[in-house]
This record gives sequence, structure tokens and C-alpha cells, in this order.
Amino acid sequence: MRDDDLYEEGPAGGGEGEPDATPRPQTLLLTFFGGHVLGRDVRVATSSVLDVLRRVGVSEHATRSTLSRMARRGLLHRTRRGRNVYLGLTPRSREILRDGEHRIWRIGAVNARWDGTWTLLGFSLPESWQRQRHVLRSRLLWAGFGALQGGLWIAPSAVDVCALLDGLEAAEHVKVFRARALPPTNVAELVRDAWDLAAVAARYDRFLRRWDAASPPGVPDDSLARQLLLETEWLQVIRQDPRLPREHLPAAWPAERAQRLFRGLHAELDPAARAIAAEVLDTIAEEEPQPAGAH
Repeated sequence: MRDDDLYEEGPAGGGEGEPDATPRPQTLLLTFFGGHVLGRDVRVATSSVLDVLRRVGVSEHATRSTLSRMARRGLLHRTRRGRNVYLGLTPRSREILRDGEHRIWRIGAVNARWDGTWTLLGFSLPESWQRQRHVLRSRLLWAGFGALQGGLWIAPSAVDVCALLDGLEAAEHVKVFRARALPPTNVAELVRDAWDLAAVAARYDRFLRRWDAASPPGVPDDSLARQLLLETEWLQVIRQDPRLPREHLPAAWPAERAQRLFRGLHAELDPAARAIAAEVLDTIAEEEPQPAGAH
């Protein structure tokens, strides 16, 4: 994913905050498009999007402003049909949404199949490159890297560093290695130094406290709205988790318990949420791209 503005906003476009705070409109919109537009070859009416976000407490003004900003940034494209405007995905937004889908449904919250390989990345940038340093660090955090010391960062798995550095001026100042820890390295100490495990665990604990309740505070009864909030908040949590190897995590690590809760609630809500979506979403087929020179 190559969208530096998203990196700057934090791993999911939202901060840690309190668990009952409504996520940012863009974060909710990305979750909505990922669940109801991605892979369906459709465009959805702006009026339908306004309806869905209204259900989770986002005002029409905030939604319209965010949609306009997303369109300017190349995350959405618009098509007018009569009086209605329909919103479709772009290659950039599809990449972002597929990344979220992969993190939620395919790789899991804990790295249970680690082969002992670390990715080491070092960089040394000119002192005046503050902006480039900030963007590079944001991308490294997004990809699960932790700061080991100075300009040396480490990730507990193989990372596609070429994709991670794509478009960065700082890329030519980066060196990357694959490595295994050898004695006298204390891996448990290394993990504690490079990542704030307490902060990661606290995010999972907040998610569990909020959603492991019959009536989560601030969550509407509407199944579509509830599922949208659930998935958005879960994605915010796992995007900030480096997925450390299970054998190097503290006892009673809450990630897998939180994942079971998320998947159980999502499955429970899904039939009713899909039924509501089928009723309220006005969609048209995605137009086939025209050959060059076609009219």
C-alpha cells in the first residue's frame, strides 16, 4: 500500500483513544467499501453511503466532506446517473482494502508459524530529512517493525521491503538483511526493547471489554451499523500489532481470545447485516474500462 497520508494518520486512520469513541469517517468508509463493494464489481450511490454512516452516528456533512477528500486523493471515483452519483473503487483503494481483508481473515492475530527468521533494516538519513524520516518510520511501524537501536529496525517475519519503500526518496539510504538470532542474544529482551507489548495488549483488552458485553456502550442495535463498527475497531487494533511469534509473547496474551470474539460476533451479525445492506444499498454495475481511444 502506498498512501503516505494514511500512514501519517496512524495504522487505521485513527488513534488509540477510548474504545467507545466513534472511529474517523474515512476509517469507517474504508471498512464499508471493503465489506460491501470490494470484489463485487459495483458502484454504490452516495445516498446509500450517507444512510449507512448515519446509522453509526456520522453526520451527512462529515461523510460528504470525507468522500470528497477520498475522491481527490484517488481513493474513489464518481459516476453520475441522472440525479444520482455513484462511487466506485480505484486501484489504490482496492490495494488498501485487500490489505485490510488479508490482515483480518488470512494471517491471524498471532504469528503461530514463525520460522525463526527476522528482517533487519538499517538506515542513516541526512539530518535535514525530517519529513522523509517521519514517513519511513511510519511505514516501518505499519509493516510491524520495531526500533531496535538507533537506525536499526527489526520485524519478526519476511517483509516485502521493496514494496514498503516504493516511492520513497529515503529508499537509497536503506539496507536490509534476513537474519537469525544467535547466542548470547536474549530474544525475550530484544522483543521487550523493540515493541511496547503492554500497549499492544491494552488495545486488545479494550476491545474485549467493549465487545464482550450484551450491549456494548455506544453501539446501535442495527446489525449493519454494529458490524461496521466491530470490523472497523478490530482492524484498528490488529493494524497496530506487529504479530510477534507466539513463543515470544507473554503468558495469557489476549490477541487470540479477542480474535475469537471478533469472528464469532461478525458471523452472528452477518446474515442480518447483509439483509439490511441488500435493502438499503443502491448499486450499479462497475463499468468495464474502455480501450484507449474509445468513445
